[in-house]
Amino acid sequence: MGKRIYNILFNLHTVSGIVISVALYVIFFTGSFSFFRDDIVAWERSEEAVKEDYLPPNINEILEYIDDSYGLDGRDINLKTYYAERAIAVNLTPSKDSLVSDKAKQGAFFYLDPVNFEEQSYVESYSLGEFLYRLHFFAQIYYPVGYYLSGFVAFFFLFAIITGVLIHWKKIVPNFYTFRPWAKLKTIWTDAHTALGILGLPFQFILAVTGAFFMLKALLIAPSVMALYDGNQDQLYEDLEFNKATYAFSNQKLNALPNIETYTTQTLAKWNHFNLNEISISNYGDANMQVTLNGFLDYTEKFNAPGSITFKPETSETTILKDPYKPASYLDSVKNVMFRLHFGDYGGYFLRIVSFILGILSCIVIISGVLIWLVARDRKNLPENKRLFYNRVARIYMAICLSMYPVTALTFIAVKVIQPAGQSFLYWVYFGSWLFLSIFLIFKKDLKFMSNFCLLSGSIIGFLIPLANGIFSDCWFWEQFAIGHVQIAFIDIFWLVLALLSLFAFTKSKSSTKKIKGN
Repeated sequence: MGKRIYNILFNLHTVSGIVISVALYVIFFTGSFSFFRDDIVAWERSEEAVKEDYLPPNINEILEYIDDSYGLDGRDINLKTYYAERAIAVNLTPSKDSLVSDKAKQGAFFYLDPVNFEEQSYVESYSLGEFLYRLHFFAQIYYPVGYYLSGFVAFFFLFAIITGVLIHWKKIVPNFYTFRPWAKLKTIWTDAHTALGILGLPFQFILAVTGAFFMLKALLIAPSVMALYDGNQDQLYEDLEFNKATYAFSNQKLNALPNIETYTTQTLAKWNHFNLNEISISNYGDANMQVTLNGFLDYTEKFNAPGSITFKPETSETTILKDPYKPASYLDSVKNVMFRLHFGDYGGYFLRIVSFILGILSCIVIISGVLIWLVARDRKNLPENKRLFYNRVARIYMAICLSMYPVTALTFIAVKVIQPAGQSFLYWVYFGSWLFLSIFLIFKKDLKFMSNFCLLSGSIIGFLIPLANGIFSDCWFWEQFAIGHVQIAFIDIFWLVLALLSLFAFTKSKSSTKKIKGN
């Protein structure tokens, strides 16, 4: 590689990295916690998921409750579990029957607890797990601005990865084994940036590609609509299976309502290790009623195996739309693989823990990149106003990023003290404390103080999280394990380990400071 091309790539890597650094740090930090989104929800509510990430067995009872409350005749009904939590999502379309009550002519969406049949709207069911998950793609920013922003950050991160590999290509292997802790500051951060960047390279590349795909797919689809579908967006969505199949309403009563649980039992008996996570019922109570069951084979059986089967009660017809034991279609393969690679939910706790570690290592890569940029510009031959500007930018970046650790830990305690927390409470606590702490750290004007303060305060608050859970839920994590509440107990142990590691990092940081001062 010529020197000119090298310099161009190096500058592009630096500029693209600095421009997106804060947004990328937020994405990776909150995204790392999002690997445990469902566990956080279970921990916050002290509610273990009934059956992992698929529908509970008492479907008939659930439908009877909804029918009593809303009326189901003529409606299209969708029951779905999006995550491994106890509540299921219920979506009801307005009834197509003109003779039903006014209430049945209105659509509805809510979350239903299949154990105590408590209903909650999306805002009422908003949890810390959902908050962190949505923050990692900036959903709190006005839609669709936040989605596109996170998508472009992922795209430019992919650009930074490619340029980083190109400029370090010849020295990737030797630099990976090089670490000089007693060298000058820029060398220490450069070694850490290179070594950790190589360790997390496949992980970062996968998340950058899949993240850009998810958040920018609307922009990718737009040219296809115009070029291939003559502007017919509905047809494109139908081909991509984003729109559900619709069935005509015959306006004739069904002879007898079917037992939906019979269909689920038949399906689960037909397909061993099948995880049923969605039931769609079209034209409830009508002669043209259709019941579609959707799900997938357990990942231990097959990585990509979606299954879908439709029952028609009037004629007892059964139609297999997707057989999980047959090869998946190209469309299903692309969509499912993209989702599975991004969420890392196909390998149990082990894969999610590894993904969390790699996500935090990516945060360290981002921080070290900012520090390399700062140290490289803290030169005496530069004008004082430029040096002050670079230092101020680095302080702001570091304050915003590092303060997220204690703020996140503090919010975990807050949602245990205030039950139910709710969306507005989470916004005020998280964003308010994040703003306050960031401003405090910026005005301290001391990068070493920032890192030490955030490590120490985060670890202290982290140790208090299992204590708060034990006090307010009246059940300690060893007791949760004993009764099989693994999701809840996991979060307590997770924070104990995280607090210990950050406390260890703080002690090492303090001792290294003393050694450097001593020299």
